[in-house]
Amino acid sequence: MAKPIPKRQKIGSRRNGRISSRKNVPRIPKGVIHVQASFNNTIVTVTDLQGRVISWSSAGSCGFKGPRRGTPFAAQTAAGNAIRTVADQGMQRAGVMIKGAGLGRDAALRAIRRSGILFHFIRDITPMP
Repeated sequence: MAKPIPKRQKIGSRRNGRISSRKNVPRIPKGVIHVQASFNNTIVTVTDLQGRVISWSSAGSCGFKGPRRGTPFAAQTAAGNAIRTVADQGMQRAGVMIKGAGLGRDAALRAIRRSGILFHFIRDITPMP
C-alpha cells in the first residue's frame, strides 16, 4: 500500500510566525580602492579598511580582449563595474591607491570620481626601480 503524500507547509508564511530571513548586506562606509594599471590590463579592487576584498573587476573580465584591454575606455568600464557594487552597499568615502604606468590610470580615477564616492586620499604606490 502506498504512503499518502504529506501536504506542503508554507515555510515563510506570516501565520506560523516565521518569515524567511533576507540576506544581510554589510554596510561599509569607508574603504580603499586599488587600481593596478599595466600596459596590457587594468585591475580595480575595492577593499575595506582591514584589507578584505569586497569587489573587484578588470578590463579582461568586462569583455575586452587583446590590445583593447590596455585602453582608457576599458579601465573606465572596469572601475565603474567595481564601484557599482560597493556604492549599493553604502560606501561614501574611499582612499585610492594607484599602481603602475598604464594608460588606464587617469581614466579609472575619473570613473571613480564620477561615481559619487568622496576621496579620502589619492596615493601613487608605483614601485620605482
